[in-house]
Amino acid sequence: MSCLLVPIDGSESALRALQYVVDHKQMFEPLTLHLLNVPIPINSPHVRRFIDSSTIQHYHQEEGDAALAAARALLDGKGIPYTAHIRAGSSAETIVATADEHHCDQIVMGTRGLGAAAGMWLGSVTTKTLHLAKVPVTVVK
Repeated sequence: MSCLLVPIDGSESALRALQYVVDHKQMFEPLTLHLLNVPIPINSPHVRRFIDSSTIQHYHQEEGDAALAAARALLDGKGIPYTAHIRAGSSAETIVATADEHHCDQIVMGTRGLGAAAGMWLGSVTTKTLHLAKVPVTVVK
C-alpha cells in the first residue's frame, strides 16, 4: 500500500506532478492519496488587529479551495479517491509535517510554483522539502 502526498499550489508544475501520480497509479496501488495546499499565513499584527482569526481562516480556506480546484477536478474525473488538506504555514515544513502525520511513503511535487517573480522562493520550497523530508521525494518537471 502506498500513501502519497502531493502538494498543490495551483501551478502547472503541481498539476504535472499530480498527473504523474495519475499516469503511474498502478505502480502505487493500493493508493492512499493526500493533496495539500499551504497558503502563506497572515501573521502581521497590523492585519490581525483589524481582522479576526475566523476571517483569516476563511480566507485561507477560500485560497486553498481555489488552488486545489483543478487537482480535484482531475482526480474526480478519473474516479481516484483522495483527501485534501489546507494548512497555512511555512511551505516546506508544513509539507513534511503533513507527510509525517499521515505516514506517507512518498512526496510527489513539482519543481516550481506560481509565477516568475515568485519562482525563486517557490523553487526553494522544493529544495527545502528535499532536505527536510524523511521519505523519498519525487520531483516532476
